[in-house]
Amino acid sequence: MTELFHYPFCPRSRAIRLALAELGHAVTLTDEQPWSWRPELLAINPSGELPVLIFDDSSAICGAYAISELLDEQGLAQTSDAGNGGLFPGTIAGRAEVRRLVDWFLQKFDREVTRELIDTKIMSRVIPGQARAPDAETLRAVRHNLRYHLRYIDHLAANRDWLAGSRLSFADMSAAGHVSILDYLGDIEWDEHPSAKSWYMRLKSRPAFRGLLADRLPGVPPHRTYVDLDF
Repeated sequence: MTELFHYPFCPRSRAIRLALAELGHAVTLTDEQPWSWRPELLAINPSGELPVLIFDDSSAICGAYAISELLDEQGLAQTSDAGNGGLFPGTIAGRAEVRRLVDWFLQKFDREVTRELIDTKIMSRVIPGQARAPDAETLRAVRHNLRYHLRYIDHLAANRDWLAGSRLSFADMSAAGHVSILDYLGDIEWDEHPSAKSWYMRLKSRPAFRGLLADRLPGVPPHRTYVDLDF
């Protein structure tokens, strides 16, 4: 069976898990500690980054971008419920918009928000010897950035059926990979972002999301909104 090397609180891994579930593509999930730099993983992906998808013939596809494009090209989406048109649905211009937003969330959102919060609130707890006090100035900047990004999601969700257009796409899954971690940590004031909240509730209610909702971080219970589908 196809195997996905992932870390449960890696946003890119979460995006691919959603994509696989939406496509009905069964995989074996193998937890990988991204900070361990395990030689066996480095032999497959020299960057040491997740996720990595391993097929039955031992071939490997590394990284969320490459995996999402491969899954879309395989034709699995033609018989799936993933937006009735695959991970990158629509016209040429529509598919370009999906890719623009995928890059927004996997790069810009990660760089300006999620990476620092994961390092501060998750990695400092789970990596031996890495405990550190949060830097107040950095966290203020991150929270400012988060409000900016949530307002952008508000804007997209208020003017489109899904973030990139009329169909569910990998843009939604990429955004949810990040938003779901922040929701777990309780870092989102949902009442301040009603359109983003409505979009996230619809996505979180889909069967593909169940696996993510079952994730737990040892010693850090989820915020009350995390498992509530009608928060």
